[in-house]
Amino acid sequence: MNLPNKLTLLRVVMIPFFVLFLLCKITDYSLFIALVIFALASLTDLLDGMIARKYNLITNFGKFLDPLADKALVMAALVGFCGLGWCSSVPVMIIIFREFTVSALRLVVKSDSGVVVPAGWLGKIKTAFTMVSLVAILLLRGIEALGAAVPYIYGISAVLIWISAALTAVSGAVYLKAYWSAIDPRE
Repeated sequence: MNLPNKLTLLRVVMIPFFVLFLLCKITDYSLFIALVIFALASLTDLLDGMIARKYNLITNFGKFLDPLADKALVMAALVGFCGLGWCSSVPVMIIIFREFTVSALRLVVKSDSGVVVPAGWLGKIKTAFTMVSLVAILLLRGIEALGAAVPYIYGISAVLIWISAALTAVSGAVYLKAYWSAIDPRE
């Protein structure tokens, strides 16, 4: 197994630890620990892609698992945020619906053509914006958990999540349009 794929697997392994520190107040610094885990997991996404492209280590396994690892990390954060009352469930449902739709379409395209469809540039922008937004929200919530006042925390969080949902919906529509021909309703 090559280094980019190992980094992707590391990201998957980090998710339960992130969720543990996000949802359980093990220490006063649990949210900061969750933030560090999430940020490191997000960095593995950046690194695995850069290394895979630079050293021509792109594999079908990586093209398949990398976007799923990203989705699992982001969904874990968003569902956790909903559970903690930090965000509305509506943008989270939009994001989850898009992710399941794109994942299902990837499977259809792969099963029909044998081609694994990599993420497009708009999907990469969506992922980067969402991950940075989630890091920002975790940072603000961590500061708040230590007793500091964070003005406009609810508004900032809502705007970031809704922009993420909008980018997610648009990138999903672009992806669906690009690969619509792979879906044959007669089959």
